[in-house]
Amino acid sequence: MALDVAPEHGPLILSPSTSTQATRESSRVALVTCGLFPSLWDDDHPLRDALLAKGVAVDAVRWDDPAADWASYQAVVLRSPWDYVPRRAEFVAWAHSVPGLLNPAAVVEWNTDKRYLHELAEAGAPVTPTTYVSPGETWQPPSGGEWVVKPTISAGSQDTGRYALPSQLELAEAHVARLTSLGRTAMIQPYLSAVDTAGETALLYFADPSSGTLTFSHAARKGPMLTGPDEGKIDPGSEDITARSASPAELETAERVLAAIPERFRDLLYARVDVIPGPDGVPLLVELELTEPSLFLRTSPAAALRLAEAIRTRL
Repeated sequence: MALDVAPEHGPLILSPSTSTQATRESSRVALVTCGLFPSLWDDDHPLRDALLAKGVAVDAVRWDDPAADWASYQAVVLRSPWDYVPRRAEFVAWAHSVPGLLNPAAVVEWNTDKRYLHELAEAGAPVTPTTYVSPGETWQPPSGGEWVVKPTISAGSQDTGRYALPSQLELAEAHVARLTSLGRTAMIQPYLSAVDTAGETALLYFADPSSGTLTFSHAARKGPMLTGPDEGKIDPGSEDITARSASPAELETAERVLAAIPERFRDLLYARVDVIPGPDGVPLLVELELTEPSLFLRTSPAAALRLAEAIRTRL
């Protein structure tokens, strides 16, 4: 079995181009990435290593690699395909073509457009209030306060800005107009100021190996990132991530969010529930990440082992 060394990305990783017949005889898993991170995003190295320790062969494969033999894998796990945003239709079509994809293609199609938040709110989940502005529509801005403007299809806070009204009204309106003029739907949410002190809590859930139901694994704190208007930058490495103990209120919000997921999307390997305290202190959902979230495996020593075991039971 050939190995490629990628010192800038950490330990050894099985090369997808050099897997041998011996590998094909064992369980094989593809961890899906993109050209930006050919040897996986660093946070996924613990998962790769945990799977290898369990005797599972692992390849890091770009989602758009034309040479990839997806049918040769017992499971294909979405991890860091973060360049899909401008090619979402292509990405969704690809997902529907891949056997053994985790999370499944139907989930990918639903969860990569943040209009899913409306469906969760309608089902009773405590969601940050959100206004949507589609192409051809006009935004009626509020008179004051701080607001976040972003597209419904994005990753890594790309095309996202924070605006204080009325002083930055023209910038906010220009941001909304820029998105809709490109055929994108804009979403506007109140800026939850508690993030500046408490941060944002990401609650991670993995499928229980015995029952398959999502079970709480660990939590992480994400520091505030939005400081002002959109500047067109994306930098997944700029997040301030630390371990956190989830509060009972955060766990309650997360459970309500998971319970609101439509039944047809319940076959999940993992879920990340991002919450911030609202004005009354009750944690509100910011995003439910079911497609390609960072799982912050380095913040919890046993997290990668739990996820690896959940994957192994799917093989």
